[in-house]
Amino acid sequence: MTVNEKLNLLREKMKEYGIHAYIIPSTDPHLNEYVPDHYKSREWISGFTGSAGTVVVTLDKAILWTDGRYYIQAARQIKDSEFELYKMEKGIPNYMEFIEQNLSKGQGVGFDGKAMSCADALKMKDRFDKKGIFIKSDIDLISQIWKEDRPCLPREKLFIHDLAFAGLSLKEKLDQVLGQMEKNKVDYYIVSALDSIAWLLNLRGNDVSYIPVFISYLLISRTSVTLFIDQEKLTHEVKAYLEENKILVKDYEDIFKELAAIAPDKSILVDNSKNSYAIYSAVKKSKMVNKEDIISRLKAVKNSVEIENIKETYIKDGVAMVNFLHWLDTNIGVDEITELDVDDKLLEFRKEQEYCLGASFDTIAGYNANGAIVHYKATPENYAVLKPEGFLLLDCGGQYLSGTTDITRTIVLGDITDEQKRDFTLVLKSNIAMATAVFLEGTTGKSLDALARQPLWKFHINYKHGTGHGIGFCLSVHEGPQGFSTDIPLEPGMLVTIEPGIYKENRYGIRTENTLVVVKDKFHQEAGQFYRFEMLTYCPIDIRAIDVSLLEQHEIDWVNNYHRDTYNKLSPYLGEEQKNWLRKMTAEIGE
Repeated sequence: MTVNEKLNLLREKMKEYGIHAYIIPSTDPHLNEYVPDHYKSREWISGFTGSAGTVVVTLDKAILWTDGRYYIQAARQIKDSEFELYKMEKGIPNYMEFIEQNLSKGQGVGFDGKAMSCADALKMKDRFDKKGIFIKSDIDLISQIWKEDRPCLPREKLFIHDLAFAGLSLKEKLDQVLGQMEKNKVDYYIVSALDSIAWLLNLRGNDVSYIPVFISYLLISRTSVTLFIDQEKLTHEVKAYLEENKILVKDYEDIFKELAAIAPDKSILVDNSKNSYAIYSAVKKSKMVNKEDIISRLKAVKNSVEIENIKETYIKDGVAMVNFLHWLDTNIGVDEITELDVDDKLLEFRKEQEYCLGASFDTIAGYNANGAIVHYKATPENYAVLKPEGFLLLDCGGQYLSGTTDITRTIVLGDITDEQKRDFTLVLKSNIAMATAVFLEGTTGKSLDALARQPLWKFHINYKHGTGHGIGFCLSVHEGPQGFSTDIPLEPGMLVTIEPGIYKENRYGIRTENTLVVVKDKFHQEAGQFYRFEMLTYCPIDIRAIDVSLLEQHEIDWVNNYHRDTYNKLSPYLGEEQKNWLRKMTAEIGE
């Protein structure tokens, strides 16, 4: 079926249910960023494959909203359909405002409450009630029209994540959670986020591409913990482990009747931003406490064992990156290399490293103009052949039992212009500005964001994505609550990426990304405790693209020190050819 044919079928169903607008978010019942193929409803109805976006279909319009990472990609992917692109920017109505403007009193909007966040649904209810627009939150129209070729739900087996990697046992983590429940004075705590469940239980799965999690719910009370899951996924070893740790196991769908059975006088912690409206609806008879998810904050602060593991993992990942970069530098202009080859070869080098499970997200390998698409992905139908000229933007990561990595390098393939050198150097300055920040205890990532943007703002340049995000541990490459777009204070043990960029549509893109960990700096008697960032990523930044005249002396020193550390940490694990190449690529600048 074409996209327009799918829209026609959806509108017929909307008429049957008496609604005038239908909302299709990007999420699934667990509000995942990356969803199993079975739940890719927004992608199926619109043809847009980006990870973020919302669709609203009315009886005469079809609108897609997405953010600045995907404007170019979305415009290309919907151009042959009825869909219009609404950019998520000031002055353009968001999807709730659009519905308010296009529906009249007495008309209705529908959505699948299992795939809609509670926070968004409650916001809609408050706004739409005032306009006299009714809501039907329990209709899954996509399942009624997407029948042929819809992928089945995954049923992969779980495995135990060893204590040598996790650092804390299930019991130790559960004691932390119960302590927070006591502090919040709640009797129950519902966990829908798959990475939180995997973290607490020290279990991993393979239900979501790139993220080793498993579809399930967890209900914690003061006296018991119940896992709701398709029990076919449990091996004998995992069953014994759960029994040993006194974890009860029930069928996945039983979560709703279990929540409904909680006594009205009992309180339950429900983070509205982490749970679906269907979960909220099931527990609304109890005393709900809407507070920040307990596990999100606990797993964001890595323990000492996790930090030592992740440091070693970034060395492994750096070795894989250098092996790849040497291969690319040696073969560009000799053999035909496509963006698809880049992805395949990079994975090959990563899988040579101990504990590697695969990639941590879809590799972004964008040559020249494709690099300007922030979250570009080459496909067999649409890819570029690399030539010995211009830039390759490579944003990639590895998923290891010993940690999750994320790195971006912009690579010189041949001749580049003075403008490209200038832009590359400005991005480098932005990265250094944030990496060298010293900040007071209690400082939020959001309050530091302008540090990275200032070197670009001086040239009236900006990027339409976040400066960086948190990272999980053998979990999601994008992990909250910390980042440079949130009001969460940065704490020692939190991992963050720093990834400013410059994008020139139809020409090129530049981004340099490193991952760092927050550590304690000096304590000052009057001011208090200061923090700083410690580098985790070690991989050469392409010195062939640096305009040294734009750098101040402290920035030159930073680059030279970084490259000295990179060579010293990676060279013991490299072959002679690769070692010689790395020596050349980490040569001092500014002399």
